[in-house]
Amino acid sequence: MKIRAWLQAARLRTLPLSVSGILVGSFYAFSQGFTNWLILLFSLLTTLGLQVLSNFANDYGDGVKGTDDENRIGPARAVQSGAITAAAMKKAVALTAGLTLATAVILIYISFGKADFAYSVFFFLLGVAAISAAIKYTVGNSAYGYRGLGDVFVFIFFGLVSVLGCYFLYAKNLDTLLVLPAVSVGLLSVAVLNLNNMRDRVTDALAGKNTLVVKIGAVRAKQYHYIIISTALTLTMLFAILMGFRVVQYIFIVAYLPLIWHLVVVKRNDIPKALDPELKKVALSTFLLSVLLCIALQL
Repeated sequence: MKIRAWLQAARLRTLPLSVSGILVGSFYAFSQGFTNWLILLFSLLTTLGLQVLSNFANDYGDGVKGTDDENRIGPARAVQSGAITAAAMKKAVALTAGLTLATAVILIYISFGKADFAYSVFFFLLGVAAISAAIKYTVGNSAYGYRGLGDVFVFIFFGLVSVLGCYFLYAKNLDTLLVLPAVSVGLLSVAVLNLNNMRDRVTDALAGKNTLVVKIGAVRAKQYHYIIISTALTLTMLFAILMGFRVVQYIFIVAYLPLIWHLVVVKRNDIPKALDPELKKVALSTFLLSVLLCIALQL
């Protein structure tokens, strides 16, 4: 039972989304001849560690603050339900943070070795910042998730840093064209968070968790949702055009279909609880889009 509780606390359904940016950054690098499978492996391990850390910290933070209670719409959380004690979850947060930092250090060494010391220091500090951001979303008195800043941090770390930072580990430079898919992945990651906050808007407001959705209201949250997803799809298409994709390389458009239908579902929705299945749909559609884009880059 404990193993099942820990697996549920890790929120495995969020993991595919978290690696989407890593895949795009890596396979773009591969398409330019910068192939290094060890960088890919440890980039994935580090990112998965960050996502699990974020999930554990979120479970702990919302649990001890009382944000998660019997009125919660989504799946029951481990600390809130009593399946895992707050003390045990706090230890898990510390352990996961340590393991994630270790994989990040190995990743930096694989990429830069003993040379490029300045780059090594920069990426180490970036890793520490990412770990801190994963924890501080709901933990502590200054938790930024309670001040409506979650969208900003998700966009930065799961979009820009994930794609551009990963590519830099291979190529040791930046490619401005890669900004387009980096922004796309970031926006789609924000869309998942926005859906979560739309679902929990009422209970979050009652608990004093002032997410962006709580601040702008249900109607504007929907409009915001349409904008971020449509912008993401538009920028991905623009990337393909500027890259000079051949017809066969436009296979990534397949992933557009569930996302477009998702927007229709959101537009028709007036019951927050009914949005819960849509989180998985957007997360997996984002992962599918990334995988198909990676395949396209190799064709």
